[in-house]
Amino acid sequence: MLLKRIAILGPGLLGGSIALRLREVGGWHVTLWTRREATLPQLRERGVADAVTANISDAVRDADVVVLCVPIEAMGRLAEEIAHAAKPECIVTDVGSVKASVVAELDAILSGKCRFIGSHPMAGKAESGIDAAEASLFRETNCIITPTAATDAEAIDLIRGFWETIGCRVVSMGAGEHDECVALISHLPHLVAGSLVRAVADRNPRAFEVVGPGFRDTTRVAGGPPELWTGIMQANRGAILEAIDAMIAKLYDFRQTLERVAESKDADDLKNFLAVAKQTRDQIKFPK
Repeated sequence: MLLKRIAILGPGLLGGSIALRLREVGGWHVTLWTRREATLPQLRERGVADAVTANISDAVRDADVVVLCVPIEAMGRLAEEIAHAAKPECIVTDVGSVKASVVAELDAILSGKCRFIGSHPMAGKAESGIDAAEASLFRETNCIITPTAATDAEAIDLIRGFWETIGCRVVSMGAGEHDECVALISHLPHLVAGSLVRAVADRNPRAFEVVGPGFRDTTRVAGGPPELWTGIMQANRGAILEAIDAMIAKLYDFRQTLERVAESKDADDLKNFLAVAKQTRDQIKFPK
């Protein structure tokens, strides 16, 4: 089976960027669905898709693949509509930052109707909306797919190929492991960045007058949309709480190390703490 017709549900940063990249690749018929009919003229003017519509049935009826690019709390409702309109061989995927709850819900809704496999491309930026979309957004980024034991093998191969087509490096893992991993490397950093900004504001807001690039880079992710991140934090609450506990424990270790330095004047433990962190980070293969 060749994937040639795609329906992208949601014309935001991710959905718009997927559309732009597929238009750049060529050979795809791209349909973009939006909830609000008032945005249709703007989307047509942008030329990001071959067709734009506010009717889900029209969007997915002939699609080989459907990508849900909407907040995770809206996916179940859309999946219900997809189930009644998509062809049986259609592959449905998503871009949600949480997988266990999404996979459980959408598998139950779409089982026997079409094929579902969860996805999470680790791509984004501070700006949101179609105006922020760019064809290069996914270049050399990681995309996690979360098949289950019941997932169709062909669907796994096809969706892997799809994400590779738009520039991703694909990693496969279970939905639960995904949620634990992203709680540590995505959701926790967002909380830490937001907490850092608020800690400075509470302690001494004049510090903001002398910030440099280190503070800017460390707190960049705190600029994400609060509405989107509220849904993510709620959906992955359990894994995030465990990640917070791990962070608190490590901060406590560091605090004790710093206290010992003050008492003994011996900075070896402090230097070792920082050296291990540096060595570990230097070994991480970050996307370019």
